[in-house]
Amino acid sequence: MGMTMTQKILAKHAGVEAVRAGQLIEAKLDLVLGNDITTPVAITEFEKAGLTQVFDRDRIAIVLDHSTPCKDIKSAQLCAQARSFARRFDITHFYDVGQVGIEHALLPEKGLTAPGEVIIGADSHTCTYGALGAFSTGVGSTDMAAGMATGLAWFKVPAAIRVVLTGKLPPYVGGKDVVLHLIGLIGVDGALYQSLEFAGEGVAELTMDDRFTISNMAIEAGAKNGIFPVDEQTRAYLKDRVDRPWEAFEADPDAVYDREVVIDLSALRPTVALPHLPSNTRTVDEAAGMGVQQVVIGSCTNGRLKDLAEAAAILAGRKVRDGVRCIVIPATQQIYMDAMKAGYIETFITSGCAVSTPTCGPCLGGHMGVLADGERCVSTTNRNFVGRMGPVSSEIILASPAVAAASAVAGAIIDPAALS
Repeated sequence: MGMTMTQKILAKHAGVEAVRAGQLIEAKLDLVLGNDITTPVAITEFEKAGLTQVFDRDRIAIVLDHSTPCKDIKSAQLCAQARSFARRFDITHFYDVGQVGIEHALLPEKGLTAPGEVIIGADSHTCTYGALGAFSTGVGSTDMAAGMATGLAWFKVPAAIRVVLTGKLPPYVGGKDVVLHLIGLIGVDGALYQSLEFAGEGVAELTMDDRFTISNMAIEAGAKNGIFPVDEQTRAYLKDRVDRPWEAFEADPDAVYDREVVIDLSALRPTVALPHLPSNTRTVDEAAGMGVQQVVIGSCTNGRLKDLAEAAAILAGRKVRDGVRCIVIPATQQIYMDAMKAGYIETFITSGCAVSTPTCGPCLGGHMGVLADGERCVSTTNRNFVGRMGPVSSEIILASPAVAAASAVAGAIIDPAALS
């Protein structure tokens, strides 16, 4: 019986020739990740267990990105705990204010994730790195603590869904629209503890930023991970970023999948997810006219340079509508710098946007954009659950950077093409 991409990677790291869906294995880890919210919990468990050393200071990444610059005393205390731990064990990849970026954009940018690797992170969107052909998945802080100490983790080998992409993307349609369409098709539990494995000629039509977006939101379909094959675009992205050996894995021709989903990219329209589930999807035409008070462009899902370029192209020469707050958050310092050099930051400010240092802040209702009662936000983030960005009466509509920027101009959901 053949294996999927994910199963081959797990078999290699478990030191066995083959694995099967449902099998329990212990696998070696290439990287363990935590942030300013989850790392302090892991540190507490680490110390409670009497652990006194980490398995490899070069294979642990701590990124203070959720509530930084610290928004209150509690967040400051948590960051101080993480800083102390990082100093104690001389953690190589520790990122604080001034060097920090949103973790799932920062780690690939720094070359810390590569094809064929096994990566765990105490954050559910760790599945982002599947865009590079890695097996990456979110875990709890206790697993993070054990991973930091031993370099090992237990996994149940996931079954898989094969997602075949065909055709070419139409204008104003990108990775966010693809993944929202997929989640709308299969539901928020449609891939529960399964691997979403992408294939087909349409993969080549997706930029790396598109793939990061799609892999990032695999968890919103309940998936254990999302993973793309390694192609020339992947290799070009890795060049001059990753200086260690890595291995690309391909699914066997006779790999077993629980189901196959085919998506014709050319048939897609800009897509949004209405409150309060990522699966509550509509085309932009069906949602047009819904008024908004806030727009957020950024996050680990859509804060990369391509995302900012799309938003800037729509906002150029236009103004954010009166009564709408538009917040733009570049995902890393490098992206911020590149956007500044390209003129995007000037465009945002001239248009009436607020531009923030890299942070996850508004995505989880932490800071830099918390909503008030009854307010509605169009956001390029990944979750629109009840109370996610403010009180339970507030609402989040998930959208692409293009739809978000156009909606900021119109003051309501609108097809970006309508502004052309």
